[in-house]
Amino acid sequence: MTWVTPVARLRARREPGVLATVRGHAPRRAGAKLVVGRTETRGSIGGGNIEAVAIDRVRELIAAAAPEPELMEFALNDKVTSRHGVQCCGGTVTVLLEPLPVIQAVAVFGVGHVGLELARILARHDIDLHLTDSRPDMLTDERLGVLVDAVAQIHVHHTPLLPEEVLAELPAGTHVLIMTPDRAEDAALCDAALRASGLGSIGLIGSAATWTRFRRRPATEGGHDAATIGRIKSPIGIAEITGMEPATIAVSVAADLMRSFTST
Repeated sequence: MTWVTPVARLRARREPGVLATVRGHAPRRAGAKLVVGRTETRGSIGGGNIEAVAIDRVRELIAAAAPEPELMEFALNDKVTSRHGVQCCGGTVTVLLEPLPVIQAVAVFGVGHVGLELARILARHDIDLHLTDSRPDMLTDERLGVLVDAVAQIHVHHTPLLPEEVLAELPAGTHVLIMTPDRAEDAALCDAALRASGLGSIGLIGSAATWTRFRRRPATEGGHDAATIGRIKSPIGIAEITGMEPATIAVSVAADLMRSFTST
């Protein structure tokens, strides 16, 4: 399982890569793995021609917009040559190439009724999920126990004083959803999110009427122009999904967020 650590490192660095796995006869046993990132490799699938050709193809996959898993087949005899030479161990080998894309990241500020329901939905997806709240009772192990079987990697941030400081810790491209119980806290987060570089989408919970009133604050207090304030989406969610129950709102917000995933 030595390949697990380099895969985790690629994920933490938000760097794309490929996991190559040997199938069939080869200089290495079936199941041997090689992890390839943009500039480094870890592990081995046998070295020589097989590994060199596989790495060449992996670099192409990493550069592709939407790479798909694929199989590479090699005949190991002296009648087959490639740009990296000949391997004559005998037999054939197949190498499975599995792309390791940069996964999406989402930060939910405010893990109240709606925030927790949203976390339950998002936690079922392979994402990095950041849950932030200034209230310690919102982030207890007992309350977040509903996420115990999460597919997502969950990061919990208790921020009693300045929750907006968490924004500086978020990976590039993180989608931010603001749904705290305090409009002053919302305003501080909106201002900080607009000033932060490299974030993904920014969403603020609330009605259209509330946003009409609220949007004046980033302009007057933060000095943001209309184009910058336009980065904030409010209301969030899909208008056709109606209802006031927290679970219904969470479904609407999650579905809308998934649409933004496909456009990034």
